Amino acid sequence: MPLDYTNHRISLSCFLSQVFPAFVAMVFLAGCPSDSKGPQYEIFPPAGGKGAIVLAVSGYAGTDYFRDFSSKLAELGYFTLLMDGKDLIDPGSLGEIIPGAENLQAAITAAESSPHAIPGNVALVGFSIGGAGVLKYGAKLKDQVSAVVAYYPAITITGAISNLAAGLQTPVLVLAGGQDHYQNCCLIASMRELAEAPKAAPFELVEYPDAGHCFNLNANVPVFTYRPQDAADAWDRTVAFLKRLHPPEGE
Repeated sequence: MPLDYTNHRISLSCFLSQVFPAFVAMVFLAGCPSDSKGPQYEIFPPAGGKGAIVLAVSGYAGTDYFRDFSSKLAELGYFTLLMDGKDLIDPGSLGEIIPGAENLQAAITAAESSPHAIPGNVALVGFSIGGAGVLKYGAKLKDQVSAVVAYYPAITITGAISNLAAGLQTPVLVLAGGQDHYQNCCLIASMRELAEAPKAAPFELVEYPDAGHCFNLNANVPVFTYRPQDAADAWDRTVAFLKRLHPPEGE
């Protein structure tokens, strides 16, 4: 029986219990607590019918600040799944190994199982550490991912930029603030280096000279530097990029 997805969080263990019979007995014994430590998702079904899949991946502050963005994607007709960027990359994990590639693949599988999703490739939109995560783990999945959008990605913490560039196999759009100095994680110099490095897929870097970190988030948070005009331009570019490479009605 298909899962009834609505706009709520669902733990990975609960998802597996409904989709993969081999896990049913294990999950029955362990239970599906609401405070599960596994990856959790928030679902935003398209405005009507079915939509192509977009995975939105939050920054370090968590999913709260990215619900409005995800809701707007759903209004365009996309089936949107929002996940926490710390499930891909977590610089504060104190040595814990984050299975970013596996967690991203699990999120793709979860989205594909929904009756509101159009089967096929997905698009990825990530912010800060989420942006770094979709570039590192998602942009190499050329058989599953149509397009990647990264807002102020934290690529300074991902290792050698040349290695990151070599792994890019899908079209990428990066939207970055020229004054972003937050935690030295999202420095514009690193993104310029990524733009100039040899790569196998189309790549576009858009710089907003006066913008800092989280320039598109209208929230009263000290590290956020909301700039309405830059935010609007970045949104328009995101929509145009997605509609061209990953239309909401499917390919």
